[in-house]
Amino acid sequence: MQKMFAIFQNLGTLTLLAIAFPFNCIVVLSALVWNLISQPFQKQVVFNPDAKNILIGGGRMTKTLQLARSFHAAGHRVILFDIDKNWFSGYRFSNAVAGFYTVPDPIKDLEGYTIALRAIAKQENIDFFVPVGIFANDYFDSKRQPVLSGCCETFHFDADTMKMLDNKFTFTQKARSLSLSVPKAYLITDPEQVLKFDFSNEKNKYILKSIVYDPVFRLDLTKLPMESLEKMAIHVRNLPISKDNPWILQEFITGQEYCTHSTVRNGELTVHCCCESSAFQVNYENVDKPEILQWVSHFVKELQLTGQISFDFIQAEDGTIYAIECNPRTHSAITMYYNHPGLADAYLGQKPLAELLQPLPDSKPTYWLYHEVWRLNEIRSLKQLQTWFKNILRGKDAIFDVNDPLPFLMVHHWHIPLLLLDNLQKLKGWVRIDFNIGKIVQVSD
Repeated sequence: MQKMFAIFQNLGTLTLLAIAFPFNCIVVLSALVWNLISQPFQKQVVFNPDAKNILIGGGRMTKTLQLARSFHAAGHRVILFDIDKNWFSGYRFSNAVAGFYTVPDPIKDLEGYTIALRAIAKQENIDFFVPVGIFANDYFDSKRQPVLSGCCETFHFDADTMKMLDNKFTFTQKARSLSLSVPKAYLITDPEQVLKFDFSNEKNKYILKSIVYDPVFRLDLTKLPMESLEKMAIHVRNLPISKDNPWILQEFITGQEYCTHSTVRNGELTVHCCCESSAFQVNYENVDKPEILQWVSHFVKELQLTGQISFDFIQAEDGTIYAIECNPRTHSAITMYYNHPGLADAYLGQKPLAELLQPLPDSKPTYWLYHEVWRLNEIRSLKQLQTWFKNILRGKDAIFDVNDPLPFLMVHHWHIPLLLLDNLQKLKGWVRIDFNIGKIVQVSD
């Protein structure tokens, strides 16, 4: 039955993408023709006498595309790479990308990954390396040194800082030691710890979170304790909790959720944006939250960080800001800088910034069109439909750019279909398609 479902699920989605293909083609080809006709009248790429060769890891993600476009617009030369299995990345077709490479998966072959990446850096004369996605976690060699140490500047944290920030429990401990507000959290290595936990004196409910990123269980916000110990025992014992795969029991605080992206050099913020958040974040609109900015500024200054860092926050009903999670890597909210001319300088630190870079006042909220189309099946009223149209009209697709239209075509009708065909061949189903990060999320992921 599961195999039959997988066949229909993958074939059905491929059929829908095939139906959308002609419309997508018309839009992209029209943009290409327009660019060809208007090219003599368009503003040419900025000449930068201090141009750098930029290497960005994570070539299947929209945030990588945005960084590539921003560096390219500032006159720099951009090279992308990803692991071998992502050779079909739709972003390799961007006119902001001068070259695309694949490397061995660092999780499976760290030595091969190290050799390949150093060869790319030497061949392309790389000056500046920005690791995105899994490469933010796995850019160290076997000696816990940056893979490109001695080759170029690596814009990221050291191994110990990375490990501390990426662990939900140690991050919470560090923030608390700096007198910053975070929810209560307890390290869980055995389901029985949860069943023996004394919830009777707790004001708020609790939730369980995997310390290691889990694309499926991260959406499970089951509140604890449950109505019966028996029901809670069934739920908790079905979770993959162990000493090798620890979780945290975290206090659940009700309120408005926010997510942030920050770029920081020597403990000083150079880029910062903040958005209202949701469980499956694919919509970004900047909001002004001075209390969150103050929290982030204090944290990065105390640790003297240099790199990219993202946080998830909850603002409780009494106005208190709680950081519930830290992700020491690029956040997709960076797509809100699609029209900001200063992003590259803020990363490179070549010029002193007059002020902290935030999305421009005329920056439109960003979304992913194919995610929005998928949401149409959730609409149940005329009011919801009107809201949906309003969001589309007032926002901007994060991938499509009239001056760089090919990625929009290739992601949706090359990259994702190849993933679906692979799933179909293996008779595997999936939970959702994430057009943002170019991945099909499966139960086993």
